[in-house]
Amino acid sequence: MEWQDRGIIIGTRRHGETSLILEVMTEQRGRHLGLVRGGRSRRQQPVLQPGNAVELTWRARLEEHLGTFQVEPLALSAARLMEQPSGIHGIQLLAGHLRLLPERDRHTELFRALEVMIEHLCEPEIAGPLMVRFELRLLEELGFGLDLSSCAGTGSREDLVYVSPKSGRAVSRAAGEPWKDRLLALPAFLSGRSPAAPDAEAMAAAFELTGHFLRRHVYEPRGMAEPAARTGFAAAVGRAIAQKGEDRT
Repeated sequence: MEWQDRGIIIGTRRHGETSLILEVMTEQRGRHLGLVRGGRSRRQQPVLQPGNAVELTWRARLEEHLGTFQVEPLALSAARLMEQPSGIHGIQLLAGHLRLLPERDRHTELFRALEVMIEHLCEPEIAGPLMVRFELRLLEELGFGLDLSSCAGTGSREDLVYVSPKSGRAVSRAAGEPWKDRLLALPAFLSGRSPAAPDAEAMAAAFELTGHFLRRHVYEPRGMAEPAARTGFAAAVGRAIAQKGEDRT
């Protein structure tokens, strides 16, 4: 069997003395693993780094086999990502998120979102909101999507400022007032109430929102801890946005 696809490298591990098992997110075949013979060579190592975009040819005798990859570089972003804390933590977090998906399941929209994320990971004020939206899409792909389009109590689409921690549905300011201490905040940039870039407080609330549902529906049922990379990424984004706000004053 043989196929060709483009992908983004999300991880590697050693295999034998000279080879690597490569983990990639592909456009058409989802998260996929394969053996790269000689992958630890000086020539191949710079290419086989997380964050790099590559052209892949996969071959195996049977579909269920691990198979081998032939890899050609398309865009080498790994070195750039290592220059910023948001890039370092961000690529690790994205890899962890993608490993929550079943191997070889196609998730084209997440692949395209991943491409955009890689492009902007070193720009924290852009990468932060993109990561929250990536997490919302991930929850949806896993079957736990949130409904932020209208109020759970009244059906209104106006003044949505809360999210129910149980149902994952938006709640308007008026409907949520009696229970506001029990509800999660819905930042304006996620509800469409404000086109402005979020400040550090709004970003923290957004990460707490998606983090609540990741913990409830994904991490805890699987016996997993929240990835340290998520804490690191959120902190890096928060610091960068806060510093940018101070520079403006």
